[in-house]
Amino acid sequence: MSDQPQNYRELEKSIHTDLEDRLTYGKYLRLDDILNAQDRLSDEHDEMLFIIIHQASELWLKLAGHEVEAAIRNVEEHDFRHAFKVIARVKLILTQLTQSWSILSTMTPVDYLKFRDKLGPASGFQSYSYRKLEFLLGNKNKRLVEVHRHDPGVYDELKAVLEAPSLYDVVLRKLAGDGFAIDPGKLERDFSEPYERDESVQAAWFAIYRDPEKYFELYELAEKLVDIEDAFQNWRFKHMYTVQRIIGSRPGTGGSSGVPFLKKAIETSFFPELFAIRTDL
Repeated sequence: MSDQPQNYRELEKSIHTDLEDRLTYGKYLRLDDILNAQDRLSDEHDEMLFIIIHQASELWLKLAGHEVEAAIRNVEEHDFRHAFKVIARVKLILTQLTQSWSILSTMTPVDYLKFRDKLGPASGFQSYSYRKLEFLLGNKNKRLVEVHRHDPGVYDELKAVLEAPSLYDVVLRKLAGDGFAIDPGKLERDFSEPYERDESVQAAWFAIYRDPEKYFELYELAEKLVDIEDAFQNWRFKHMYTVQRIIGSRPGTGGSSGVPFLKKAIETSFFPELFAIRTDL
């Protein structure tokens, strides 16, 4: 019978312990950089929460953008199996991001106001990863790129994404390639301009939804896009509500009106025809 305590777990002999000059978990993930990147501007306890929530959110947003870029390539290459996989992943990433607002909302208004003034003009509105994700999904706005002009590398990359076809744009090209009569003006246009709802696109989606067995691949793709918008809107709403809970009607640190500005985003749709046809079915 062993003399070890019941809760003791013996270190297995096969586990590597001599890791000098070898790749380790910490080195691979650059944990020294990540875990020492929380440079607080105050001694307030909750500033650590504020920083980590936003840093983690930026990583998730970066991953979401990476997956949408893959989805764009997949649709262009007609690889719908992989496109469905990565789009489903984006939905779950956005769900994870939505949950993060619940953690941040444990910070009370009094807690936040103790260090808010030290943030200066720094604001989530300046999030490069968020802006890139919105552009990739199709919510284009040339003026928003100007916020990043101070960082030439970021500015140039965002401008390139702004001017390139979004996920929805390549999906519409796929519809046209499959024989649907999509207005040519929707297929070759200035992609840096906001997308406007179109009757020819709506008619195509209506036909697909009326006969899902015949067009199952496109029907499934449409539902995957709706999944993304659903999850994105939940994230937007929770963001707005968390800001309202913490700062009320105060302006945002980046100069926006705060909650009213965030509410306007909730009215924006990436894929307007996919919601419009639900009324007509």
